[in-house]
Amino acid sequence: MGKAMRLYWGYIAVGALIVAWSQQWALSVIAALSVAVFAYASFQVPVWCGAVNRDGRTFCRNNAYGVLMGCRNRQHRWQKIKMIVLRTKVGNVGRAVFPTAKEKFNGFLAVAGLASAIAAVIVPVITGD
Repeated sequence: MGKAMRLYWGYIAVGALIVAWSQQWALSVIAALSVAVFAYASFQVPVWCGAVNRDGRTFCRNNAYGVLMGCRNRQHRWQKIKMIVLRTKVGNVGRAVFPTAKEKFNGFLAVAGLASAIAAVIVPVITGD
């Protein structure tokens, strides 16, 4: 049970974030949960590596942590982030960063967490709270 909690705590944070927005909790709690969801999906969720192998056509299927991080191979660790910044082909970036539906879902969680954090900071500025 401990290992499962360590690996998948971010999904509990996602559920808490949904409840926090629907129940209108304090915006500081929403911002903290949003940052936690973004960090979990970007750097800790268990996924496949997805970095381009040396042949240039296939993608690494080793285990990795986080949508943006690579596997244990030193070459793969920052290759995915570098692919996003130095895009050569959009299709390659999509296949490398999001090779399966699980990675696509976790990428969506990362973007949603970031958008939620931004909204939690901007809402008080606009409403004057």
